[in-house]
Amino acid sequence: MFYLGKVADTVTDFVLPIAHNENLTLIDVEFLKEGSDWVLRIFLENKNGDLTIEECEKVSRSLSIILDEEDPIDKSYILEVSSPGIERPLKTEEDFERFQGELIAVKTFKKIDGEKEFIGSLKEFKNEKITLILKNNEEITIDYNLVARANLTFEI
Repeated sequence: MFYLGKVADTVTDFVLPIAHNENLTLIDVEFLKEGSDWVLRIFLENKNGDLTIEECEKVSRSLSIILDEEDPIDKSYILEVSSPGIERPLKTEEDFERFQGELIAVKTFKKIDGEKEFIGSLKEFKNEKITLILKNNEEITIDYNLVARANLTFEI
């Protein structure tokens, strides 16, 4: 049987040492179907919080060699290596600490006060809880285990 999470976990194990050797931070690994194509997407950033084309190419070449040798994916796929972009996902405690004070979007698995989507300034991440200051200046605290997705966002 084919497990999407297992592919991401396996590829994460392959890409972490490559990222470390290039002084990059692995942000996320996604393996998903887009239209008729499967896409393996690797998100990285350097110490400046961005990623150069040269860095993408180095990681892509090194990872491609390992993926060809190990062949962990039983489907045809497209490999993409890029920066996480302006709406960067927040995955780790370090991410939440680093982006304290920034505007973030949080989607939850279940409703909290009748809502599943929240946008606000990240006040803190403490004891596995995210505290946001919403536009109306109200604070909301969300248990991290209820978070389906959290990412930086911007106002239009």
